[in-house]
Amino acid sequence: MAWLYDIYCKTGIRVPFPIIADSNGSIARKYGMISNDVSTTETVRNVFIIDDNGVVRLILVYPMNVGRCIPEILRVLTALQAADRNKLSTPANWIPCEPGILPPPQTFEGLETRKNEIKKNQNGMSWYLAFQNMKECEKIEQKDCESKK
Repeated sequence: MAWLYDIYCKTGIRVPFPIIADSNGSIARKYGMISNDVSTTETVRNVFIIDDNGVVRLILVYPMNVGRCIPEILRVLTALQAADRNKLSTPANWIPCEPGILPPPQTFEGLETRKNEIKKNQNGMSWYLAFQNMKECEKIEQKDCESKK
């Protein structure tokens, strides 16, 4: 709790996801967070996003001398949720509520249909790269990682 409160006091950012205390390091060892090349007791800076089904969806590993970027972690979490809800993928540099990428067609007939839709709607570059607006999206406040020092 003290760590979360300190983050809030110094940055104004509330961490909206669970943080696990691991005083004996057993969880850190199970998840490979101890980098023996760096230290046998200190963890490298890790972020795990685990879904409701217990599936690890994202792992970010930062060196000990590089801090995490909370706005980026929130962006990735939002991207995972939006992609799942809308059955789309998010493109590189995606920001919340921008269009997502439609899954590619699975048949030649689907390919032809997709090409016609792109021509009509101007929503893609090729049959395998077409976009669709997010039906459900949640804007998050975007802040630069260096905006509050």
